[in-house]
Amino acid sequence: MYEVELKVRAAHGPVRDRLVDRGAEHVGRVTQVDTYYDAPHRDFGETDEALRLRRETAHDEATTETRITYKGPLVEAASKTREEFETGVVDGETMDAILGELGFSPAAVVEKDRDRYALEGYTVTLDSVADLGEFVEVERAAEEASLESAREGAYDLLRSLELDPDAQIRTSYLGLLLDAQ
Repeated sequence: MYEVELKVRAAHGPVRDRLVDRGAEHVGRVTQVDTYYDAPHRDFGETDEALRLRRETAHDEATTETRITYKGPLVEAASKTREEFETGVVDGETMDAILGELGFSPAAVVEKDRDRYALEGYTVTLDSVADLGEFVEVERAAEEASLESAREGAYDLLRSLELDPDAQIRTSYLGLLLDAQ
């Protein structure tokens, strides 16, 4: 499975108003603390891969869920599309210890508040990222055969929210945070 994602910098107020006007469904609000790891056997910066342990707390339920994710390298130049594998983790602290024992070391932590909406088969997320600012992401999972149509739909959705797809940022929040340091 692939994740097709477009990300732009944008103030949330006007975008939220447009989402409401278009009838988007508010899905929920969460806080995420993402720990990214360096691998002992290769440089993820060079291979454009990522290994992430995410702790997500839902604001309305005050529950925390932990997931581990591997993100493969970008597969195209037109969007931030990559193969992704993710699964739940019962105990985040134990998973962190397992990774440490295997030689993986924490590289950076990205903290963000995310306000999610569903519209036209896409998830539209208003992200407030610590030390980086406000962003809007439009994303959808897709099979390899439908990547182009998923990307074009994401472009159309951004335009309908009066955002410019040509202003997309293909760098991850981790990359942006590391560049800002």
